[in-house]
Amino acid sequence: MIRFVQIWLLLTVPLAFQAKAQDFFADNASPAKQRTTLYLLPNVYPAVVIDGDTVACMSLHDFIKYSPLRFGSNREQLQYTKLIRDVKKTLPYAKEIAMIITETYEYMETLPDDKARQRHLNQMEKYLMEAYTPKMKKLTRSQGQLLMKLVDRETNSSSYHIIDAYMGSAKAFFYNAFASMFGNSLKKRYNPYAEDRLTERACVLVEQGAF
Repeated sequence: MIRFVQIWLLLTVPLAFQAKAQDFFADNASPAKQRTTLYLLPNVYPAVVIDGDTVACMSLHDFIKYSPLRFGSNREQLQYTKLIRDVKKTLPYAKEIAMIITETYEYMETLPDDKARQRHLNQMEKYLMEAYTPKMKKLTRSQGQLLMKLVDRETNSSSYHIIDAYMGSAKAFFYNAFASMFGNSLKKRYNPYAEDRLTERACVLVEQGAF
């Protein structure tokens, strides 16, 4: 709801004041540098007036340009296409989980004692099981493995370490033993400079909107 209100304000405020803003610039432009506000639909940017020209000031996100991939076979190309598909499906979950972990940690810091923290963790565990179990059941085995890697990417912690920190060593050991039955390991780390190099490339391209 808050995000909707913010978007609505950004869209409507410039419409209401665009004419007034243009009159303001016409009346106050001068050869000297003048810092003011530029109403540029649909956003509002700070601006500097230089020699009568209004120059908008805006920050841009980092952009990474990769060289084209060269595949040795059609099989390799299909594997990369599958990786892109799986990253698009699992990366949003990884980011959601990372956000939940951060918010949970920050909230627990405000609780008065261990009993209150444990109660909150139990509530969060119940919520996560109810909210994410149906979604996780739809993932394939390889997508589940990829999700654990991407959680590590977003939190800089392995799934095992996260469970150990929040739920204790016993549950971490049990979950890791259960995962190993299906060929997974909660202790496996994300390495964007070696074995997960193509995964990192796919993540960056998806984040930049290339796919």
